[in-house]
Amino acid sequence: METSSDEEQSRTFVQVLSEKYSPENFPYGQGVMVMPSLPGSPVRDRLYVPCSLVLSGSGINKAGDRSDIAAFCVHVAELDLSQNQLKDWEEICAIVSNIPHLDFLNLSMNPLMGVQLEPCMAEVFSRVRQLVLINTHISWDTVHTLTKHTPELEELFLCLNGFNTVSESQTCCPSLRLLQITDNQLQEWKEVRKFGRIYPSLNTLVLANNSVDCVGDSPETLQRLFPNLRSINLNNSGLSKWTDIERLNFFPKLKEVKVKGIPLLKTYTDQERCSLLLAQLPSVVLLNGSTVSHGDREDAERFFIRHYQDCPKQELPERYHVLVSKYGRLAPLAEVDLSPRSTMVDVRWGEKVEAMSLHLEQTVAELRKHIRALLQLPHHGIRLFYINREMCSVLGPEELKCGTRALHSYRIQDGDEILVVPKVKSRSSSSSGL
Repeated sequence: METSSDEEQSRTFVQVLSEKYSPENFPYGQGVMVMPSLPGSPVRDRLYVPCSLVLSGSGINKAGDRSDIAAFCVHVAELDLSQNQLKDWEEICAIVSNIPHLDFLNLSMNPLMGVQLEPCMAEVFSRVRQLVLINTHISWDTVHTLTKHTPELEELFLCLNGFNTVSESQTCCPSLRLLQITDNQLQEWKEVRKFGRIYPSLNTLVLANNSVDCVGDSPETLQRLFPNLRSINLNNSGLSKWTDIERLNFFPKLKEVKVKGIPLLKTYTDQERCSLLLAQLPSVVLLNGSTVSHGDREDAERFFIRHYQDCPKQELPERYHVLVSKYGRLAPLAEVDLSPRSTMVDVRWGEKVEAMSLHLEQTVAELRKHIRALLQLPHHGIRLFYINREMCSVLGPEELKCGTRALHSYRIQDGDEILVVPKVKSRSSSSSGL
């Protein structure tokens, strides 16, 4: 009897499980559960099955014997089936239904485009709390079927699925706390706002790498739609107006904001971005991943006042008036020249004199090296003396001995002199060589 090509290419969950977790691969059995095989099972004597089961990138497209799955996966709580060839929800449900304690399920990068999940099959996902569906191109109808039948679902990952709209569900998912939907094609806030109705208890919303162009609702609407939102990630979105940043304050519990790479901030320096954002978001305690201290906030708010106080009155943001009432009008900061100080001195080597611009921030050792190059002196030892022309009759030359000492500490002035003399070997060292 000939075997069909589909059967030859079929690779089951049970087959991959038995190959990866056979006793030969775990000679010490550390960190895994030892499960005896069933009578008559094609799986050999026993398997070392971990509680976190990773079978990614294994070519799985079928479930295999259900009784084997039930026997060997009784302790499995986390299952990673990403990058396989599962494209039939019946096979996926056969695996999930036989893992009674499954809490985490990763189906990322399985070809699920256009494959519908029947509601009568979805009940097997009822225990799942974390569901990862990245780059599966799953439909919103299937997403809603899953969330409707996962009453304990807390985290949902829908990245890289090509979504440009959001389809609303007739049934909300009140248990969901985190939605990560990065790297899709969402552009309009009217689509994003639907998440507030679908997931009313949402705590964290990760929208990075979507071209969302604004935060477009009234304060009352944002408070009603997202009453529990504490963290939002809008990195690399399309926000281009300060009014969009101001509206983030209308999320009543928002504490963490990420807005890196948005058009609004491209013309500012890193320090300006941080200060202007922080001053506009008084309730935020984590900004772009950094904890905000009391000192950080005060510095940012003072910077904000100085940044806007010379603008026309009609252009002043509302936050400016709030901060002026707190700190008053502030004087401009004094400009401090932090460029390296320099002075002109004469460098004397015997009868030879060279004018030299001396950077006072450099050390004696750096000066010695520079003078050797300037005067083309040999590499054997030289000594440097500083001569203050105004005080030389009283103080005499001062040797520059300490190589790590900065030149500014000698108080060198324009017109002073650096005397270069060869270092003479001591008589004792000369005698020792005889």
